[in-house]
Amino acid sequence: MSRPILTAEQMRAAEAAAIDAGIAETVLMEQAGRALAEAVRLYAGPRETLILCGPGNNGGDGYVAARFLKNAGYTVRVAALAEPTADAAKWARGQWDGPVESFAAATEAPIIIDCLFGTGLSRGLEPVVAERLLLLVDKALVAVACDLPSGVASDDGTLLSAIGNYDLTVSFGALKPAHRLMPAMSRMGRTVLADIGIDPGADWFEIERPDLPSLDPAGHKYSRGLVHCLAGQMPGAIVLAATAAAKSGAGYVRVSTSLPISGLPSSVVQSGGADLQDERIGCILVGPGLGDVPPVLTLALTAPKPIVIDADGIGLVGDPERLHGHDVILTPHEGEFGKLFGKLEGSKAERALEAARRSQSVVVYKGPDTLVAAPDGRLGFAPPAPAWLATAGTGDVLAGMIAAMRARGLEAFDAACAGVWLHGRAAEAAGPHMIADDLLEAIPSVL
Repeated sequence: MSRPILTAEQMRAAEAAAIDAGIAETVLMEQAGRALAEAVRLYAGPRETLILCGPGNNGGDGYVAARFLKNAGYTVRVAALAEPTADAAKWARGQWDGPVESFAAATEAPIIIDCLFGTGLSRGLEPVVAERLLLLVDKALVAVACDLPSGVASDDGTLLSAIGNYDLTVSFGALKPAHRLMPAMSRMGRTVLADIGIDPGADWFEIERPDLPSLDPAGHKYSRGLVHCLAGQMPGAIVLAATAAAKSGAGYVRVSTSLPISGLPSSVVQSGGADLQDERIGCILVGPGLGDVPPVLTLALTAPKPIVIDADGIGLVGDPERLHGHDVILTPHEGEFGKLFGKLEGSKAERALEAARRSQSVVVYKGPDTLVAAPDGRLGFAPPAPAWLATAGTGDVLAGMIAAMRARGLEAFDAACAGVWLHGRAAEAAGPHMIADDLLEAIPSVL
């Protein structure tokens, strides 16, 4: 099951619904604190632990975690920024039978658990608080964030204050957009999600391992999916894309080209023409290495077939409304996104959804925090992928993978999500010194 992702407002609504259904707020806090303590126990082992508690429910989770860790044999210190103000947090503070230090006077410890502020923070920490927290986190052997590192905007991933680098972040009920958006994502270390009895019911979620179509024992190469690639002025990119489509399970891949292209696998068919009315075509891929050749994109859009538009093809679209009525997946990086959609307001998640609405297309908004947005409001957040994907040609490989998934029969949004997931996992398998060619070689092992 996909891990849900909720904004701060949606999370408050989900918690309120759980309380209205009969779950006491103190029970939710007990579950969260217990989960936080268990995650720390499993991740870091029995070392002296300093828990930093704020005045709200995030601090309440900290008091509960302190009790469970103490009962597990930990040496636990608690330092409070202020007295609890929320009712449930007051209850949790009352259950803690140990001393409470002042945050300002707290000294470093091997394990630091940041329970100062979580979801819903709208402004930065006071400078003296931010500076002290940063020092304690940097000095710790293991730094853990409760829900989110204090100073992170939960809905868009911006840093409202200076943030240290955490080793573990424990979220409750649902992930928040900041867990999967830069720059916050890069500071959180490993992120885990605890089920505390809340039903999130979200249209936003973390992309999970795809459920790929099974192979029909009676099938043939066309039933497995035909990807037709349109070549342009730079053949190297289409070689990567077409090879990726073939290695990602398409039964047949062919490339329309006016001149022979070297480097293609022998199984990929080169064709001088482009019969895009061929009923066997499962997906058309246009854009990688295309150059400034607008008629090729126009040719693709005249075919009644699913289309993946990547790279140069995105820059030739012009008006997003041109894509209305077509079955299109767009794969822009930041620069291509701005060229096609202009300056959109809001978080990256909001911009991705607005782009999908304007173009009536599935949009794969690429980057270290890739998103997949559908016109109907669905939004998939890519799980963390290796930084070494930032090398030439990996976007062409992704386009070919998505085209193969679409040709194999996955619906456009699911095909895009499947390609994004496989892309990240193939990069993990290829290793940190990979180039795009190595990424291709890793695809079969991941599949």
